[in-house]
Amino acid sequence: MKRSESLDALRGIAILLMVLSGSIAFGGILPAWMYHAQVPPPAHVFKPDLPGITWVDLVFPFFLFSMGAAIPLSMKKRTDGNESSWMILFHLIQRYVMLLLFALFTLHARAWVIAKDPGVSDYLLSVAGFFLLFIIYTNWKVFLNVRWAIMIRVAGILIVLIFFFSYDFFSNERFSLYKSDVIILVLANMAFFGSVVWWLTRNRPLLRIAVLPFIMGVFLASGIDGSINNILFNFTPLPWAYKFYYLKYLFIILPGTLAGEWLIQVKKIPVNVTNKRQDLFLVPLIWSLLIITLTCLYNRWLILNLALSSLLCVLILYLPRKGNAEAAELRKFGEAGVYLLLLGLLFEAYEGGIKKDISTYSYYFVSAGLAFLILLSLIILEESGYGSRLLGYLAANGKNPMIAYTAGNLLLIPLMRITGTGLWLDSLSGTAAGGFLMGVIFTGIVSLITVYCTKKKVFWKT
Repeated sequence: MKRSESLDALRGIAILLMVLSGSIAFGGILPAWMYHAQVPPPAHVFKPDLPGITWVDLVFPFFLFSMGAAIPLSMKKRTDGNESSWMILFHLIQRYVMLLLFALFTLHARAWVIAKDPGVSDYLLSVAGFFLLFIIYTNWKVFLNVRWAIMIRVAGILIVLIFFFSYDFFSNERFSLYKSDVIILVLANMAFFGSVVWWLTRNRPLLRIAVLPFIMGVFLASGIDGSINNILFNFTPLPWAYKFYYLKYLFIILPGTLAGEWLIQVKKIPVNVTNKRQDLFLVPLIWSLLIITLTCLYNRWLILNLALSSLLCVLILYLPRKGNAEAAELRKFGEAGVYLLLLGLLFEAYEGGIKKDISTYSYYFVSAGLAFLILLSLIILEESGYGSRLLGYLAANGKNPMIAYTAGNLLLIPLMRITGTGLWLDSLSGTAAGGFLMGVIFTGIVSLITVYCTKKKVFWKT
């Protein structure tokens, strides 16, 4: 089946905004809604009791949602083929291990982790680490036969292991399994457990969603000492790699798998450009709903938010055309998105208001609902042919998220520090416009690196 440009574009939006949010000026030069709501300027000190979300808080769940949607698209080839259950399980475990390795290496290879006051040699080591990742994660089967592809990957992994065992030679710190990139660590767990749940319930989607109340049940009573909930919550055979706490993000991953299954059905229906263009009015409605929801939740205008969101949700549900298979499949995205968004808004008061950290149920439902709707808007744009260049550019980034995620920390920042161009970029942070521009420039360069690799068909895969 042809890749979904809309899903790749959603992933591209998430990864680029993730880079942008980490590269803008910090310290109070920009308004508070440009940062995580619970880590406001100027001190950026974590305030867990501060309710609300910003656009930055949607970046991670949108990426998680796109990961969930990709599970049926990638796994269906295996389940529909002749692969045995043991081979599928081996594939899932291999992917989990390779993502854990990625989480460990990408943190330990950062110059400022190697040394508190990094020098040229530390920055060069980071650059070398970036290119080492090409050896390990590039899909060499596109360029070479299977035997050579495996040998190159194994050689790269051996170099990484040597780097870990000799880490104190490069750094004042020792290598630690407990020191890893927490974002990638969560993604590794979600890729594994989300895929396993989808695999076991691939023909029973309602049963898949029925898993979530059990996860919720464990969390709700996890603080009661001696309870089964407490035992399950604290049990971990590998505390550096797995915690039950990570499973809370299944509330985003598993709804995402439904979107992936519906995407498969959409792709089976011949494109009717005329019909798709009739749905274009949904695009500004959906993005307006996104902006209104974020603005109102951040400013705590909760009654206004519920009123305006409900009105837009009604328009999104009842104005589109009906009566054919194409419209019926697209309608599922709208219905799921509206349901989860409104559910999240009614959960908002629970747990002291919506928060990314420590994440609340309102956060899971609202972000998953908005992800369904944004994906719907991108599908409409893809099928109608409008904005194809922008969509294609975003998709090119979304097809190579691992490169986009590491290019900044392991390549761009080290090169900027070595050459001194980083000082010029830092000098822009004196004004709000400059503080935002520095993030745009940094993100733009990372994006160009990623798109170049995509065009050359150099993809990092686990």
